[in-house]
Amino acid sequence: MMHDQTSCFTAFEGQRRIASGPLTDVALAVKHAGARTTAPIAIYSDETGRPIDLDLRGSDDEIAARLRQTLPVETTEASGASKPDEPRGRGRPKLGVVAREVTLLPRHWEWLSAQPGGTSVALRKLVDEARRANSDRDRGRAARDAAYHFMSAMAGDLANFEEAARALFANDRRRLAALIAGWPDDIRDHIVKLVERI
Repeated sequence: MMHDQTSCFTAFEGQRRIASGPLTDVALAVKHAGARTTAPIAIYSDETGRPIDLDLRGSDDEIAARLRQTLPVETTEASGASKPDEPRGRGRPKLGVVAREVTLLPRHWEWLSAQPGGTSVALRKLVDEARRANSDRDRGRAARDAAYHFMSAMAGDLANFEEAARALFANDRRRLAALIAGWPDDIRDHIVKLVERI
């Protein structure tokens, strides 16, 4: 799985937060904490709220090097370079254009074909417009889902979990805060941090 070094991750030792920040920093903190504890340690992506697995064997430098290798890198097509032995395909691979099948009703195809620039241009414009129009809602939904995934993993057996989940999905922050007030401080604070992005 690819992880972005600019994203934030948070590690918990049992119910106690031990590190938060870039993946390499959190991974090294977990490695050092693991040497002195028998409590379960988990690393969560703040972006998704889901736990991630890392290979923490070896020295700090080896771990950092391994994590750098898992970072997304520019693909050949995206960087504009092409391999000399590969035949050039259709479309615009230098721009990262990817061909996929789309299934639409005849009236949709007719409308798209009548648009200036043709079907592909019209579809790209529609997608870009929808992304702009819905970016806040999409970001809020992703943040809510991340908070829920984290809550389920770390607090699924705590008092008021079901009611807190309902308050989260209703975007009732006041009720959510009241319901999780008695939860362990670090879990509660991390949920609040994730919810603030909604």
